[in-house]
Amino acid sequence: MARMVAPESGRRPTRALRRGQAPLYDGRNGPHRMEQGAVSDKAMSRDEYYMNIAMAVRKKANCLGRKVGAVIVRENRIISTGYNGTPEGMVNCTDGGCVRCRDRETYKASVGYDVCICVHAEQNALITAARFGNAVEDAIVYSTLRPCFDCTKAMLQARVTSIHYLHNWQHPIGELQDQYELLQKTLRGGVHQVAMHDPEADWANARVISVSGQ
Repeated sequence: MARMVAPESGRRPTRALRRGQAPLYDGRNGPHRMEQGAVSDKAMSRDEYYMNIAMAVRKKANCLGRKVGAVIVRENRIISTGYNGTPEGMVNCTDGGCVRCRDRETYKASVGYDVCICVHAEQNALITAARFGNAVEDAIVYSTLRPCFDCTKAMLQARVTSIHYLHNWQHPIGELQDQYELLQKTLRGGVHQVAMHDPEADWANARVISVSGQ
């Protein structure tokens, strides 16, 4: 017969562990045991779960501009990830491999994407999925930055359902911003911002030094 453990001050009694049973901890008030099957008061939402993974992917980003991570999810399973940086076999952006990112005075924000050799996180995720034969139709993209024009067009053509992003991106030219909003509204599942804390927001968005673009 299981014996009862004497409760500490202000705590409910917990059952003694069976032989070989590991204790469960909730971490809120020190290492006291949780009842078997108990759930934390604040469970992580699905959006937070996938965005946290995108933030982990972002740590591999290699760009003098913004650092971005992306995750593609289909049927609630991750099928591809990507971060931004130069193509395989090229000199890394942080080592001067991308002229556009290196020459910030010539190429202002959101200008010169056609000569930028850095591949965006969402593009890398889509390309990787294609490379390994993973269909992305009806998938959801989680990105730490709201996808740009090119990435949005690629996702539309790949029949991605929706985009969930952490940090917003806006085109500096108003007329183009209107076109951008119209483009993203075409996605069947829409575009949604995930409201959660990002402890590395300044680093990811290149706020420590002024840089241009993603």
